Amino acid sequence: MKKLSLIFTLLFISKLAFAQDITQGTWYNDEKSGKIQFFKQGDKIFGKIVWLQEPTENGKPRTDKQNPDEKLRSRPIIGLVNLKNFKQTGKGTWEDGEVYDPKNGKTYSCKLTLASPTRLDVRGFIGISIIGRTSHFTKAD
Repeated sequence: MKKLSLIFTLLFISKLAFAQDITQGTWYNDEKSGKIQFFKQGDKIFGKIVWLQEPTENGKPRTDKQNPDEKLRSRPIIGLVNLKNFKQTGKGTWEDGEVYDPKNGKTYSCKLTLASPTRLDVRGFIGISIIGRTSHFTKAD
């Protein structure tokens, strides 16, 4: 009985540890119009767009046409790293990063909070976190 209890405890702990790793699988954005894949580079977390519900526009790959840098407006949205430089600051929280919104070409300070194993809160803001907006990403796979 003790062995069985120990096995269940270890399985539960391993599931909790796995749930804290946002780099496993992909995440839908709020509108479910795109998927983000997070990856680790050194001690930081980054996210890139790996799928779009509408990947083309006028028969061509959708591009970063709202980018303030004219030279970057022709780069494809799929493959774009738009979440950058997040440091893990606690259990299920990553801060000091930034999010680039290709819909308007703006970059915001950002904080990520794992609200549940299937929901990631992405808070973009200017200056302080109180002045901003939270998107709720959901686990895609």
